[in-house]
Amino acid sequence: MLRRLEVAGLPAVTAVALADSAEGDVGILATEYLAYSIQYRRLLMRFPLGPGPYRDRLLDAMASLLVDLHRAGVYWGDCSLANTLFRRDGDKIQAYLVDAETSEIHPSLSDGQRAFDLEILVENVGFGLADLGAMQGRADAFEDAVEAAETVRTRYNRLWDELHLEPELPPDDRHAVRARIRRLNDLGFAVDEISLEPTSGGDALRMRVAVASRRFHARELQRLTGLVALEGQARILLNDLREYQAWLEYQGGTTVAIDAAADLWIHDVLQPSLATLAPAIGPARDPLQAYCDVLEQKWLLSEAAGRDVGLETAFDAYLALGAPAPEDATAESSIALDIDWSGGFDGGVD
Repeated sequence: MLRRLEVAGLPAVTAVALADSAEGDVGILATEYLAYSIQYRRLLMRFPLGPGPYRDRLLDAMASLLVDLHRAGVYWGDCSLANTLFRRDGDKIQAYLVDAETSEIHPSLSDGQRAFDLEILVENVGFGLADLGAMQGRADAFEDAVEAAETVRTRYNRLWDELHLEPELPPDDRHAVRARIRRLNDLGFAVDEISLEPTSGGDALRMRVAVASRRFHARELQRLTGLVALEGQARILLNDLREYQAWLEYQGGTTVAIDAAADLWIHDVLQPSLATLAPAIGPARDPLQAYCDVLEQKWLLSEAAGRDVGLETAFDAYLALGAPAPEDATAESSIALDIDWSGGFDGGVD
């Protein structure tokens, strides 16, 4: 099953070996270590108790993972936080399937199969959050966990409906077509095919869109720079590249092609930045994610100052905080973690 998921390009761990015992009734499945990943318990235990934007992003990741699997005809059968690994992805979280023991692959899933799989996910997420809340000694752990788990259903349905929306458009409304494509691109999906079919009345067109995997920005970044990044990271890095391109054009008073800007950005911005980060984050952390964190810090400081504070100031602030990250195993007791990674640093030292 894991090998089939790998061929399909779905977010799951990669099988590398299977060892059978001499008796043939016991086996060990070995999977490749998922770099920079973290389990949900360790992830959420690093943050303030209870609800928050970080937990919301984790629940979004679970819903998105199940949508991706269901679109490919995969019935998981045991969706849970415990059977999932997580990676920070820019200002989002990416979820990966770990345990496929109960999974099945079909040409497509019925609404009933999807609903049952989603029900399993909601129940298991509720159990996982309640268990974590009990470990944290929260009196409201059970009620809060049930309420949070139910939001996964809403998140799943919202994304599923968005991907399968078939709007009716006026025949000459090309802007609506562009807007639909842009909305899907913003979600990370590349558009493979668009079809416009007349409605029964003949006065409108029904738009159907076939989407590819969620790597629209990642593919564009790789095309321009050769960098392999997660989708959320790629979106942030592309924005940084385009900002640098605009600055080059302003400084030089002439147009700079995006390919040329990409080469300069890699050499003059990204590589020196990663070299600055390397001593602080060490080899166990994702350097591209750390640079994304610096860019988020730069955005917050610039918003507060009402002007661009510059990359150097953002680096100083980020490094002064100890270059914090929840996946950093070396900072279990020393780094403050009242942090909203989509909105900056809200706390001090714990």
